[in-house]
Amino acid sequence: MKNLYYTVLTLFFGSLIQAQEFKVLDKSPLDMIEYPGNRGEGKWARILYSRPQLKGRKFESIVPKDNIWRMGANESTELTLFVPMRIGETLVDRGAYTMYAIPSEKQITIIINKATHVWGAYSYNKNLDVVRVTVPITENDDSLEAFSMIFGKSDGNGMNLHFGWDTFRGSLKFSK
Repeated sequence: MKNLYYTVLTLFFGSLIQAQEFKVLDKSPLDMIEYPGNRGEGKWARILYSRPQLKGRKFESIVPKDNIWRMGANESTELTLFVPMRIGETLVDRGAYTMYAIPSEKQITIIINKATHVWGAYSYNKNLDVVRVTVPITENDDSLEAFSMIFGKSDGNGMNLHFGWDTFRGSLKFSK
């Protein structure tokens, strides 16, 4: 009788475990980039961002010009500096920040902001801006389906953040 009881309990709870449903994959998956990316080297910076997809649309229809954008999807893009870095003319202390952007016709203004753990750009507060840097954007013949960012080495003691989506490309210089 005990064996039957344990068998029934095992089957009952086993079916509950099997009945668990997992969420579908996010339509704008989370990604992370770091600089330097080599193992064993001290990190300078890390960016966490979600990668929205075009899905037949154009960048301008998703991100209107001259409006604040979270530089990705879902949560605002998060920048962590592990060492102080100069962005434009401003020395930014190590710590966690959010990144926003305001795209225009031929340039994009990148904003580093003190707010952290925020969703989207809905609660963006200009008073928390640490630095704003305007960089040129270029058009490329190749279209990127997903918003993409990557760090690359720059001249001297620094790094460049390269970013693009659809046919636009831009680059932001960081220096130590």
